[in-house]
Amino acid sequence: MLGVVVNAAAVILGGLLGMLFGRLLNDRLAKAAMTGIGLCTLYIGFSGSLKSANPLILIAAMVLGAIAGTLLDLDGAVNRLGEKAQSLARGRGGRVAEGFVTASLLFCVGAMAVTGSLDAGLRGDNATLYAKSALDFVAAALLASTLGAGVLLSAATVIVYQGAIALAAGLIAPALTPQAVSEMAGTGSLLIVALGLNLLGITKIKVADLLPAILFAPVLTLIAGLF
Repeated sequence: MLGVVVNAAAVILGGLLGMLFGRLLNDRLAKAAMTGIGLCTLYIGFSGSLKSANPLILIAAMVLGAIAGTLLDLDGAVNRLGEKAQSLARGRGGRVAEGFVTASLLFCVGAMAVTGSLDAGLRGDNATLYAKSALDFVAAALLASTLGAGVLLSAATVIVYQGAIALAAGLIAPALTPQAVSEMAGTGSLLIVALGLNLLGITKIKVADLLPAILFAPVLTLIAGLF
């Protein structure tokens, strides 16, 4: 669990640094910074989505995930959680919830969150999570410079999500073959692309409704492997 704690701490420290820097930005500069963040998020998403070896599995996972997420109204649930975080932070500008939701999704849908947590839980190897912590530190600083305190609160999501994977690693690992992890990475990267488009103001995709796609990807990979 040490790697998970370090990851959460990196998010908090990066977020604090970003908030201090953000106070120096006026609205025009903040908008320019958000454009840069959105473009970088798109780049990360597009580069990671190339890891998918089977486009048919990726398509099926996204479609099934979207249907399941919409039926469960995951986007509504996540946004209500964000609003709760905003009330706890006494945020009045309306960006605390946005920062919490955006940062939580960005830090948790990538492949490193899954593989790093599995390595930590199975072998006590925190190397991947330490590397992820360095990346998340930078991302948290950039996001917090414009979205504020909500980014810090996403550290709780990191603890719960990655901690749960680490603790359940013994049960999860047998099902996650290299091919399954590859498809999870590709699916998660597409969700990051959607986040990037939202950050740029191009779309208003309900990314949380697509989260089940990450679970469908390894299941579909295992089923395909039977034929």
